[in-house]
Amino acid sequence: MGKVKITVLKKEFYSDFAEEYLTEGKEAGACSLLNEDDVFIYEGSARMPEGFCPWAWIDIYPNVSAIASGATYTPWSNKERQTIVCCTDGIRPVVFKVEAY
Repeated sequence: MGKVKITVLKKEFYSDFAEEYLTEGKEAGACSLLNEDDVFIYEGSARMPEGFCPWAWIDIYPNVSAIASGATYTPWSNKERQTIVCCTDGIRPVVFKVEAY
């Protein structure tokens, strides 16, 4: 199994949804665990990289594992052994680039 580089591309925050659905409302803000341009290296097994969000790890691990095993997302992706995925937080989603390293 190969190494995988996981880069935080973007953090979103939907304040209108936060106001309606979160106890903290819009004060909750965007994800507080990860920052844009953070980089994590996956080195094998199912071990989450140090400092990574456990909830996001559950969401993106199948893609990380696939890339580590040599999968490609072409023709949907224009780069070999790379994909763009996000966590499933519908109010504070984080977008990741997952690529062979």
